[in-house]
Amino acid sequence: MPCPRSIRHAPGPAATSVGGDIRLRGKGKIMTTLNQRPNTALIVIDVQNGVVGKAHERDAVVGNIGSLVAKARQEDVPVVWVQHSSEELPKGTDQWQIVPELVPDAAEPLVAKEYGDSFEETTLEEVLAGLAVGRLVVVGAQTDACVRSTLHGAFVRGYDATLVTDAHTTDDLSAWGAPTPDQVITHTNLYWSFQTAPGRTAATVKTGEVDFTAQG
Repeated sequence: MPCPRSIRHAPGPAATSVGGDIRLRGKGKIMTTLNQRPNTALIVIDVQNGVVGKAHERDAVVGNIGSLVAKARQEDVPVVWVQHSSEELPKGTDQWQIVPELVPDAAEPLVAKEYGDSFEETTLEEVLAGLAVGRLVVVGAQTDACVRSTLHGAFVRGYDATLVTDAHTTDDLSAWGAPTPDQVITHTNLYWSFQTAPGRTAATVKTGEVDFTAQG
């Protein structure tokens, strides 16, 4: 079951594209336009049984997300979980549950949402503000729905946003005229690596190259 697609500043230092990833030139501060928000958080979006059950390369993506969760915990980086509910994904059902391979720690924030953008009518902004977070490392599902919506939602709100290229996925909707999942994922990785806005940094990076201490 997919994540629903239709549901009810001053410029910083210059950036350069290296191998598809946007990097700051030299050593500078995180470029977020949000004041007093120097920290990074890992955002895990909708990795639920009913969302990723039939998703493209499901096991590999969940494995990569698990590796990043472990890395974040080891480095004392906040892990924020986002969990969707809807008529197709009712709260409390098995479909609504986060996949068994990923177990949120009791101390880690869990944000409930009903819209594609994880910021819309949720506690996400409050959670991130409380953690002084200005940079998000984004993983989860679905690429062309809630992941994409949340990336743009974060960017327009002033956050730096890094997409982990091999840690997000989507369903095959090609029977309805959509591109195949691998094309959706590749295209999203491509266009996000070139995303720009004043005072903010967009980036893409592979799981094995994630650096939670990166500046921008």
